[in-house]
Amino acid sequence: MDATNLSMPPMGAQQPQMTPELEKKMKDLKGKLDKYKAKLIKDVKKLTSISLLPPPKARPGEKVNKDEVHIFILIDDAEVDKFKRMPLINDLTKQTADLAKDIDKNFKPQVMLISELKEACFDAKHDLIAMIATSAIIHDKGLLSALKVSEFHKNMAVKKFEKYVVSYIAVGSLFRGDANPNDIDVAIVIDDTDVKRMSRLELKDKLRAIILSMGQEASMITGVKGAQFHIQTYILTDFWDSLKEANPVIFTMLRDGVPLYDRGVFMPWKLLLQMGRIKPSPEAIDMNMEIGEKLLKRTRQKLLSIVGEDLFYALMNPAQAALMLYGIPPPTPKETVKLMEDIFVKKEKLLEKKYVDILESMRAYFKDIEHGHVKEVTGTKVDKLLKDSEDYLKRINKLFDEIELRNEKSAVVEMYNQSMTVVQDYIGKKVTKTNLSKEFKAKLKEDKLPAKIATNLENVIKAKKDYDAKKLSKQELNLARKSAAAFIRSIVDIVERKKYMELEKLKVKFKVKDKSGECLIHKNKIFILKDLSKKENLFKGQIDKDGSITSVKKADLSEYEKFISSIDKPERVMLKPRTLETLKDTVGKEIEIVWY
Repeated sequence: MDATNLSMPPMGAQQPQMTPELEKKMKDLKGKLDKYKAKLIKDVKKLTSISLLPPPKARPGEKVNKDEVHIFILIDDAEVDKFKRMPLINDLTKQTADLAKDIDKNFKPQVMLISELKEACFDAKHDLIAMIATSAIIHDKGLLSALKVSEFHKNMAVKKFEKYVVSYIAVGSLFRGDANPNDIDVAIVIDDTDVKRMSRLELKDKLRAIILSMGQEASMITGVKGAQFHIQTYILTDFWDSLKEANPVIFTMLRDGVPLYDRGVFMPWKLLLQMGRIKPSPEAIDMNMEIGEKLLKRTRQKLLSIVGEDLFYALMNPAQAALMLYGIPPPTPKETVKLMEDIFVKKEKLLEKKYVDILESMRAYFKDIEHGHVKEVTGTKVDKLLKDSEDYLKRINKLFDEIELRNEKSAVVEMYNQSMTVVQDYIGKKVTKTNLSKEFKAKLKEDKLPAKIATNLENVIKAKKDYDAKKLSKQELNLARKSAAAFIRSIVDIVERKKYMELEKLKVKFKVKDKSGECLIHKNKIFILKDLSKKENLFKGQIDKDGSITSVKKADLSEYEKFISSIDKPERVMLKPRTLETLKDTVGKEIEIVWY
């Protein structure tokens, strides 16, 4: 990113205005529009927003009725079953059309559900989102106003920083039916991977200042007055670090956020999270578990706001750590309470319900403070909160140990078995557990590989012995995990490289005119690639006893790869004159064998 791009943007950019024709039409039809709006508000359930869309562009050979007024109607379907959404759209389309006919036959209502609007964002339908965001608002509970200022701010940021804007995400309540137009939350991620002229701390400060300035200008230009436009600015490297550390804010953003703009980063991460492929590290789990004890000590010395916030997270973070350790990504606070009860109280029967009640009571108290319902706290209340929290954390520590004990056994056994399997594959024969380490070191020496590779294997074997003897510490377990991962990766690479070298011995390289090709022969089968630059130009055939190539036909890469993977022990074959003679029938008469 060039530092010259970080100057302040010019003020006074103009918002796209409605055409004069549309303004006149609005004045002439104001009475009818007000009447139609009143009917919609009265008769249509879960109505969120009404706005006027610009006239559609005429298709080739099609005439557009200039008197038609296209009215956008947005419906909150958060509580509607997904299988009932299509019938709902059909019913609402008919209902709104019937109401329009009674007022003006030129009214053309277009119904959309909030879930459809979100899907349009997920599918990167930027033109549709832009059209809705710039429509003229007639009635709105908050979503269209928030979308309008967010879309305008997004365009300013993309125009200013171009390719460096990775994602622009709507967070918070923006896509809920009860969105607050005075409380708009978005996040923007900027690519900083090629920053050279300044520190990342300096970059973040400059970016934040510019983007916040743009937010103020966007609020002013779009006329969304009095809005609290909250913009979270992230650089890509920090965002990635937070993701690795299982930061609940980032997990929540990935899970619930809706991209208004994405360059192929946010949506893949969001889908990976939904698939369960983004998982917190053991260090992240430990970090979350330790936060509880640290914050509990700090809480004793703080007043109402600190009691409400720190004590809440002192209970919530260990609960999320327990769920992460169980295998669930960090959920929202409200979901955490329910999951604690469903999993640890009802399903696993590892926790008493009174501790979940303490967590829910603290969550509700925190919300009361946050919303201003609680304005002061007594010493008696603080003592009770602290006492409940101490009891809760003691019990959660025991729960954590019980979950960890279950996980330790499966983790140790799994990494030990995986390590033994790759050792057997590498040595190429079965060996007993007693002489496995000795045989492995001998094989490393034979292959002239570093002896230190065996150190990781010894760490895994030692961890298994210590676990069986019930004296394996958490630090030793984490070391064994890293050792097992490094060991398995290195041995698999060695085995794959060795197999590749063996497979290369089965190949015959040739040239036909100026094109290079190769054929792979194993037993009585042959695959022929006529041109190495065109992988799709692939054939397969059989080798007869006299060496002739027969039954030649087209093949695809999947067949070739499947054939290669099926070769357990490569066996070299003797090339016969007939093989080379019949190879010419497939690749051409001017074939030259290439020797290395």
